Amino acid sequence: MSDQPWYVNGVARIETELVPVDLLTQLHEIENEFGRERAAPNAARVLDLDLLAYDDRYLDDPAGPIVPHPRLHERAFVLLPLRELAPDWVHPRKGLNIEALIAALPGDQRCQPIDPDIS
Repeated sequence: MSDQPWYVNGVARIETELVPVDLLTQLHEIENEFGRERAAPNAARVLDLDLLAYDDRYLDDPAGPIVPHPRLHERAFVLLPLRELAPDWVHPRKGLNIEALIAALPGDQRCQPIDPDIS
């Protein structure tokens, strides 16, 4: 919880021939096209595109992206939609499946699905 306004979060699966560093660069370029400003860490933003995972790779090179995302396992707003998309996903570093990661979340995180019938 923070003092930021509520936001919509989603998870998407894509196929690409880009390597992780080039994919993250492309995501940042899309953010910039939508007016993303990087004024302060974790500040409210118009668009935030993260590279959550890349197959079953574990990358921890300081010069490139950290994969899986270093805080993915701490965030209900990431894990809950990820479970819908990839229910069998296993964190390559922690060795935990998505259900175990969700079970380990603190109980104070609020996340609710958008009702598809709302118009």
